[in-house]
Amino acid sequence: MEAPDFWDDAKKSQESMKELKNLKDIVTKYDELKREYEDVETLITMGYEENDASLIPEVEEAFNLFQEHFEALRISTLLSDEYDKNNAILSLHAGAGGTESCDWASMLSRMYQRWADKKGLTTQIIDYLDGEEAGIKSITMEIAGENAYGYLKSERGVHRLVRISPFNAAGKRQTSFVSCDVMPDIEDDIDIEINDDDIRIDTYRSSGAGGQHINKTSSAIRITHFPTGIVVQCQNERSQHMNKDKAMQMLKAKLYLLKQQENLEKESDIRGEVKEIGFGNQIRSYVLQPYTMVKDHRTNEEVGNAQSVLDGNIDPFINAYLKWASISRGN
Repeated sequence: MEAPDFWDDAKKSQESMKELKNLKDIVTKYDELKREYEDVETLITMGYEENDASLIPEVEEAFNLFQEHFEALRISTLLSDEYDKNNAILSLHAGAGGTESCDWASMLSRMYQRWADKKGLTTQIIDYLDGEEAGIKSITMEIAGENAYGYLKSERGVHRLVRISPFNAAGKRQTSFVSCDVMPDIEDDIDIEINDDDIRIDTYRSSGAGGQHINKTSSAIRITHFPTGIVVQCQNERSQHMNKDKAMQMLKAKLYLLKQQENLEKESDIRGEVKEIGFGNQIRSYVLQPYTMVKDHRTNEEVGNAQSVLDGNIDPFINAYLKWASISRGN
């Protein structure tokens, strides 16, 4: 930063500042962890020296807090893949289940936005399509902040809900599905050549519940890439030109990752398999009736308090996935 030309390149200097902040944050977390450990040692020593059993609850509380912070820091060390530090682009698509699935997509959207808030990450809606009667048919959001993609890549797959549907007059239990796709937001210029004949660019009117999400004009952009079948959409920017630039950036990122998958056979690490949104393909089940439980079918992680999970407390599943994935790769 003391170099005379440091601020000449605004983008490069901002990237350096961001890297500096991330490194400082890691050191700060380690120093805090070390201090907590020393506090626990001090309390234990005091208890022995004074033979004071009343300190036991305080020791337990301090040790539990240390364990929680230690585990969080340890999990963060597993985020070492190429794009883990990037922002994430998360998309939800309602599947089998009609209006019930659209409502389920809305519930999941809220869950991820609540999780992001708790983590101090920012959320921006990129594309939004209302359900015909209620809920959301599809939504794409950018979740920005340190290691956003590294954490959220665990959410890629089909999510299954079992409950008594408020849209079912007979009051019967109903099962519905929503697919979740997560991609890293690659902001750098990507050396991917796109032939104009290989794409179709459509303009459409933005939609969504209320004007707070997106700009409701005919400036929304949809780009279809014929050779791969990839479709990207953007409607949150203020102009058609900006929406087109963002959509092209998303398309290039997806094509780049597809190329990486083919070259390095890393499909499961980067994007995962595209599966039908229905029975038998779910990665996680959320059961609200006749009992409450959320279970991840890859790691067997279970949480009994389903409402807490739907309120954004998904870290147990993210952490279990990162440990499971690390073991699967032999790390």
